[in-house]
Amino acid sequence: MKDLLLITPPFTQLNTPYPATAYLKGFLNTKNISSFQMDLGIEVILELFSREGLRKVFDRVDGTAGFSENSSRICAMRDEYVNTINQVMLFLQNRNPTLARQICTMNFLPEASRFNALDDLDYAFGNMGLQDRAKHLATLYLEDLSDFIVENIDPDFGFSRYAERLGQSANSFDELYAKLQAEATFTDQFTLKILKERIDDLQPKMVCFSVPFPGNLYSAFRAAKFIRQNYPDIKTAMGGGFANTELRDLKDARVFDFFDFITLDDGELPIELLHSHFCGITQSPQPEFKRTFLRQNGETVYKNDSTRPDYKMAYTGTPDYSDLLLDQYISVIEVANPMHSLWSDGRWNKLTMAHGCYWGKCTFCDISLDYIKTYEPVSAKILVDRMEILIAETGESGFHFVDEAAPPALMREVALEILRRKLVVTWWTNIRFEKSFTGDLCYLLKLSGCIAVSGGLEVASDRLLRLIDKGVSVEQVAKVTRNFTEAGIMVHSYLMYGYPTQTIQETVDSLEMVRQLFEMGIVQSGFWHQFAMTTHSPVGQNPEEFGVRPELQDIQFANNDVQFTDSTGIDHSRFSTGLRKSLFNYMHGINFDLPLREWFDFKIPKTTVPPTFIHDCLLEEENFVIKGSSKIIFTNTNPRVEQYSKTKKGETASFASMTFHLKTNIVAVELQASKAQWLMKVMAENPAENARKVTLQELKSSFETSFEDFELFWFSKPVQILRRSGVILLL
Repeated sequence: MKDLLLITPPFTQLNTPYPATAYLKGFLNTKNISSFQMDLGIEVILELFSREGLRKVFDRVDGTAGFSENSSRICAMRDEYVNTINQVMLFLQNRNPTLARQICTMNFLPEASRFNALDDLDYAFGNMGLQDRAKHLATLYLEDLSDFIVENIDPDFGFSRYAERLGQSANSFDELYAKLQAEATFTDQFTLKILKERIDDLQPKMVCFSVPFPGNLYSAFRAAKFIRQNYPDIKTAMGGGFANTELRDLKDARVFDFFDFITLDDGELPIELLHSHFCGITQSPQPEFKRTFLRQNGETVYKNDSTRPDYKMAYTGTPDYSDLLLDQYISVIEVANPMHSLWSDGRWNKLTMAHGCYWGKCTFCDISLDYIKTYEPVSAKILVDRMEILIAETGESGFHFVDEAAPPALMREVALEILRRKLVVTWWTNIRFEKSFTGDLCYLLKLSGCIAVSGGLEVASDRLLRLIDKGVSVEQVAKVTRNFTEAGIMVHSYLMYGYPTQTIQETVDSLEMVRQLFEMGIVQSGFWHQFAMTTHSPVGQNPEEFGVRPELQDIQFANNDVQFTDSTGIDHSRFSTGLRKSLFNYMHGINFDLPLREWFDFKIPKTTVPPTFIHDCLLEEENFVIKGSSKIIFTNTNPRVEQYSKTKKGETASFASMTFHLKTNIVAVELQASKAQWLMKVMAENPAENARKVTLQELKSSFETSFEDFELFWFSKPVQILRRSGVILLL
């Protein structure tokens, strides 16, 4: 028996659990509140895509009457699908790797329409390893089956979403309510069967649903309805990203025909209060609530009467991934996008460096909401403690820091702490392309295990970046992405078009900027998004300042995306196909010389961006002041040293050759023997494992006890070679 059952409803990711319930369970552990968590989505997928599940799929259809050509082919090969599905799923769970050789023979998997694009994509996947190519083919196989289900059984099915349209800007609850009055769908039957088994086993007092996206909303309501009808004594609550952004203006009381409570923002304290009031041995006659909607006297009311403050990040505990089927998630590769493979291939432990965003100014972002505006970092020591705990718990050493924008100073301290503890980890995160990311910092992040960063270039136009209040320029983005790339860290850029007042010329120029970034090889991955106005962003709250006119609607249920008219009158959606096609080519290093007009089926103006703009940006030296408080990191403190004498113009001097064996190369420099001995002593006293790092001023003072002119030494050719090779880092 458990007090709380925490559920992520279908569907989110196939390869790794969404972390909200793990965060909450970690907190509940600190309060000795018994809980069990489940990713209902992956459990449904595993049962549906199995021998028995596929038999039910094919038994559900009666003959081939009315089938499309593609569905007829899939149905004709039903035995092939049923016979291969279990082995394919084991392969995608990394539990049957030898099947890759069979899959890649191209005569093992049944093939339907998803395989038709293989000829066109062969150049993109031709250089992939055997395992990755097989994962891609197996993904196409699953997508064929998904197409069959959508076309013939359940039109709302999707691997990473379910009935998503019902949750997208659903100002009215009517359509979702009507769907819930209908019979449970084919997919629902799997969901509710698994849910019933778990409830009967655990007998929870409360079931809490975390709903991160619109594609989870319908399933959460369907499951809550099932609980209300079959287990009326169990309380139900909903929270998560969807509620936090879309349900802040909730009015429709019919929502509480399904849920008892809906909570907003950080869930720790609201759930703790609900538990103490409704799951405890003695229930309070006058319960307190924290940011909670409920129904009273037939009306929706919002309760926020608790005076207790929310918990600081340092006291919310380490995320706990127990109970989840960590070895049964499946890795898929849908498209040839290197960053996309990080999202869909492999399992990641998810952590957060800081609550909120340290920048918190972007005008398109929901900066008025708590998850953005309340900035609170966690110490590097606590973060790396949590990493070690999760490695021991899950057996996985890969981490995705899911910050809105990870703070550069904290990233540096986390990297240093990882190196100090000699941890071998792999991690990636989201950033702002700001000037703090020097070449030295990027190299340090790489040494600590950072493999990729994603960040928003948004609209590659300095005028629009200022309007967005992004705090970066295109030139700065170019330099920062160059620093990451040279350190061996992959860069993904979020790109935006259709921002208010954006002209056609600016869209064309933005594409040219992107073309040059990829041609220079300093950005490896990207994705274009069309601007969407949200009610919680500065644009949504002050639309007249940005030249847009919102279409006001009566809000009874969800309120986030706002339809609007741009003063320019431009139909930005016309650019979607051309931007997507061009980016696909640039990511694969081809067609940089193709004129931009060739990507569109309508006339566009010529770009006004000089063809060498990004190249010229990278030629400019970075102008930054070296501070005495800057930290010095010696990444290699064990060189081979050989001393020898040189005679020049009748004078003999003693020199030393210092040879550093790095992972991928050898770096050798020559110094005067006395200075080499001093440097060796400083390195030995200040290994990277030291918690305290020597500063540049301290290094200068030490040098000048024996020598003169530290600046001449610091900017000498040997020291600059050591700095460029990463032996000496200045942070």
